Amino acid sequence: MGKKKVQKKARSAEGARVDYAPEQKVLLARITADVSEHLAGKPRRLAHSLSVASTAEQLALIYGVDPFLARAAGLLHDWEKAASVSEQLAHAHELGIDLGVELELVHSVLHGMIAARVLPERYPEIPPSVWHAIAVHTSASADMGPLDEVLFVADGIEPLRPASPGIKRSRSLVGKVPLDDIFWESFVGGVVYVLEGGRYLYPGTIDVYNALAARRAGKSGARKKEN
Repeated sequence: MGKKKVQKKARSAEGARVDYAPEQKVLLARITADVSEHLAGKPRRLAHSLSVASTAEQLALIYGVDPFLARAAGLLHDWEKAASVSEQLAHAHELGIDLGVELELVHSVLHGMIAARVLPERYPEIPPSVWHAIAVHTSASADMGPLDEVLFVADGIEPLRPASPGIKRSRSLVGKVPLDDIFWESFVGGVVYVLEGGRYLYPGTIDVYNALAARRAGKSGARKKEN
């Protein structure tokens, strides 16, 4: 269920609608119903998930990413948030997730990793790229692809989030700068938020930051040489 089966009415206009293939519509409706039932006890989390799905879809249209995959990822990204922190920790231990530190210290990044491992059996029609995007939508990774970046950004700027200065800036960049740049703003803003709050910073975040920074420096150097 990829890009070829999607007919876009518009690519970049805000509020653009998408005509999905019939089987895509059926699957998205099923996922939406499942998420609505699964997160029924947490209405704010449900509203956030639906908002992220719409935002991811619009970002996908703007930046040439498959909107079907973006919407599916947005709907499912917080699936594990239906569970309590203690339940998430138990799930992570059961799945053998090992981040090199006590999982209690990094519980906020576990929900995507857990969902990416348990949901493929429920939705075998969905390709691995969606599960990768969900797995890294909080932690990020050194190998972020366009779909990964779309979900990461959408999670941070969806309209139900209170508009901090950083979020306002990221929202203002949509459609004006490359997706890589908006993702970078969102990622760095998240790191700063953790540091300013005196929270524990997952050590892997430092490795991701350095890898992404090096990649951006390389691209910048290449552009300067071309000029």
